[in-house]
Amino acid sequence: MAVGLRRSASQILPAVPMLIFIAALATTWMISGVVPTLVDYGLRMLSPTWFLATTCLVCAMVSVLTGSSWSTIATIGVAFIGIGSALGYHPGWTAGAIISGAYFGDKVSPLSDTTVIASSTCGVDLFAHIRYMTITTLPAMAIALVVFSIKGLTVDLPPLDRSVDMLTGLRQYFNITPWTLVVPVITLLMIAMRVPTLITLGSSALLGMVCAFVLQPHLGIGLMEMLGDVFSGFAPYTGSSAVDEFMATGGIAGILPVVFLVLSALVFGWVMIGTGMLASLTHALTRHINRAPAAVGATIITGLTLNSCTADQYLSIIVNGNMYRPVYRRICLEPRLLSRTLEDSVSVTSPLIPWSSCGVTQSTVLGVPTLEYLPYCIFNYLTPIVSMVVISLGYKVRYTVLNSVRARRT
Repeated sequence: MAVGLRRSASQILPAVPMLIFIAALATTWMISGVVPTLVDYGLRMLSPTWFLATTCLVCAMVSVLTGSSWSTIATIGVAFIGIGSALGYHPGWTAGAIISGAYFGDKVSPLSDTTVIASSTCGVDLFAHIRYMTITTLPAMAIALVVFSIKGLTVDLPPLDRSVDMLTGLRQYFNITPWTLVVPVITLLMIAMRVPTLITLGSSALLGMVCAFVLQPHLGIGLMEMLGDVFSGFAPYTGSSAVDEFMATGGIAGILPVVFLVLSALVFGWVMIGTGMLASLTHALTRHINRAPAAVGATIITGLTLNSCTADQYLSIIVNGNMYRPVYRRICLEPRLLSRTLEDSVSVTSPLIPWSSCGVTQSTVLGVPTLEYLPYCIFNYLTPIVSMVVISLGYKVRYTVLNSVRARRT
């Protein structure tokens, strides 16, 4: 049992401080005007013809910066649903563009809790995991954008009224300036330079605090108030419900339920590993797997099954990762292939399952039934397919034992 606890803790505990820093960063970037500025610029690029494609891109951008598909959908997504309805778009198309963009951004964001958990479960560096994941997510996103663009070009729509309530509210409350973009640019530079993840996240949160004091002095937020908002969340009152909902953040307190869920998964993994149940289950399901395509295909199928049975993406990622980690090691596949496949099979498909936590939440927030928006979530159901195509082609599949004859044959 001690071995099971040590192994489970080594996989899960590294995610906890990252989640704390992520919550702090999300709050400081909101107060500093970083996210509002990008949202403002994104909304002003809207045109009726390119509405779906732009919606997908803006949601992706916001989701990358916030690290939360749920927050993106519940805030800017709700605004896009209203605009799409006014333009005459079918709600399923608009919801599909929102969810596709939000989940793409969530997957490639170092601030995403599921991305952190998937990389930690497999023992892969967060940024290495994200870079490798773009091999499957970028093609899926490109195809989705083409589909949304074609749809926009084939619909006859009236011109868009740009006097959107959210734009007005953001301009009234924040100092919208390109100077706020210095913070995400520095963060991207740190990521490109492969600065350790915790240092990058902590530094970015501090930069957000500095940016808030320098560029948003009219908010009158002092240091102690800032620290309070970082812990308990930021909930301003601007008079606009859309803006208030968009700017509200949960802070560190808001991420604690996810932390507790991660710790619960640690205990679950401890029991599964320590009692030998996971080893027995894994052996029964995977003893005949000896090639990379079979391993990836089995991981995707198991991920979809766990997602449907547990209705929780966090538990599905952790259990699936623990099940297949020995298999990938046995056939000399690097762990980042497993971490990528976990995301391709679990995270992106979670909003497509009507009874899952993601499916229930997104359908409720957007007011569109899951089965109604499912056909239009191009990115979400295309990603597992692209994952299988990529592994079948053997593109950038590397083995942990390069000179192994077995590795070459697989």
